[in-house]
Amino acid sequence: MPRRASIAGGADARGPEEAGNGRAILTDFRMANETVETPVATSDDDGVWITTPDGERVPNYEGSFPTITEGEVVHGTVVRVDKDEVLVDIGYKSEGVIPVAELSIRRSVNPADEVNVGDEVDALVLTKEDADGRLILSKKRARFELAWKQIESAAESGKPVDGRVIEVVKGGLILDLGVRGFLPASLVDIRRVQDLEEFLHRELRCKVIELNRSRNNVVLSRRAVLEDERKEQRQAILDRLAPGDVVEGTISNIVDFGAFVDLDGMDGLIHISELSWTHVNHPSEVLEIGQPVKVKVLDIDRDRQRISLGFKQTQSDPWQHVLETYNQGDVVEGRVTKVVTFGAFVEILPGVEGLVHISELAAHHVENPREVVSQNDAVKVKIIEVDAERRRLSLSLKRVEDGAPVRSADGGGAPQLDLSEDVFGGAAPTAAEDAIAPHGEESGDGVAEAALAEEAAVTTATPEETQGEPTVLAEAADEPPAEPEPAPEAEVTPPVADEDETA
Repeated sequence: MPRRASIAGGADARGPEEAGNGRAILTDFRMANETVETPVATSDDDGVWITTPDGERVPNYEGSFPTITEGEVVHGTVVRVDKDEVLVDIGYKSEGVIPVAELSIRRSVNPADEVNVGDEVDALVLTKEDADGRLILSKKRARFELAWKQIESAAESGKPVDGRVIEVVKGGLILDLGVRGFLPASLVDIRRVQDLEEFLHRELRCKVIELNRSRNNVVLSRRAVLEDERKEQRQAILDRLAPGDVVEGTISNIVDFGAFVDLDGMDGLIHISELSWTHVNHPSEVLEIGQPVKVKVLDIDRDRQRISLGFKQTQSDPWQHVLETYNQGDVVEGRVTKVVTFGAFVEILPGVEGLVHISELAAHHVENPREVVSQNDAVKVKIIEVDAERRRLSLSLKRVEDGAPVRSADGGGAPQLDLSEDVFGGAAPTAAEDAIAPHGEESGDGVAEAALAEEAAVTTATPEETQGEPTVLAEAADEPPAEPEPAPEAEVTPPVADEDETA
């Protein structure tokens, strides 16, 4: 303590000049300490100001820009749209440039159709600084990266994805999913679509059925979505129908082997053999797409969810009409529909044809059926056999007798006039009628009328009409007689009528 006092006292005992110098040294020491302890920048200025190596404080421009890397997806606002590029402000030191080829997965697009000024877009950084110092971005690749993740997730979960049809290509459609997705034509709808152009620019919901990142390949199916939506409806249809039911539907598609019928949510097949009672070369001869039809359920495969239908079963069976109307031995009229090497087919009713074998075409030997008949000829044929089980008719052309009555389609034969004797006035048959009547070969009405007319001409001739005959004979007698010509050897002298018959 005394020492401290002495020191203090000594200090105080110093002169004014020495004391002043001591205070100045302490002041400089404190100032030096304060300079060393002062920070470079305050907490309010972190990242805004920096100190250069020369000790100068300048604004931190680089720190105010976001840090970006190539391959990163950034968000920005469209500030200008040109015909070949789009400028986007992403908060960087310069605007990013999106070339027109990087705007959309569609080809040959107009930038004004894709974006407008003020739109917010996502873009992928292709190059931070190209040869011209520009930041190059890609809108379509940013969409691709974002969309691919969604597509992968949808493919794993089985959820559908939505996309707009942007192109119609050979074999299907191209959808814009952020990725180019291919939708095959066979998977566009439950039934095959004839015109794919009607789907252009439409939004479709599809399922992802194939995915390949290395090839950027995405295959879609809209049919799978529609089938899922109709699954319950299909089951209800299967539960409701039974073989033998007659239902109504619409022709949805026609193929070589038959026609498909839309039964209000489920398609059934009419095989070509079930379209008509007659032969059908192609289903389009009988039906057309969109035509409403009434069909009969023939069979139902509930495990495979397939329905077999028949169209001809709802139509009248012409064969049944044949069995009810015609009998063996009837003569009917028909039309030759086809001439083949072994005979000719004749249609006697719409949808019913019979075969005239080559041996039944004529009484003489026939080498080629076309020597006797041609296609579309109208003929009369005789039914010689009816095979009800095999639904076949055997016909004959040579067995048709002249004047045989023709059986009509309504079951009637030749018309019966039933004329009474009053029509003829009770006249007795003449000699000409007696001479003709026993021979059935010429019993036609025309021959009888000719005979009656000839008899009338002989019996009604008056003497005045025959006066010219002697004159003619006299003139002939004045001429020199001609030498008689020898009679032909084969000539047969007609029999001389008896006197009783002449009388």
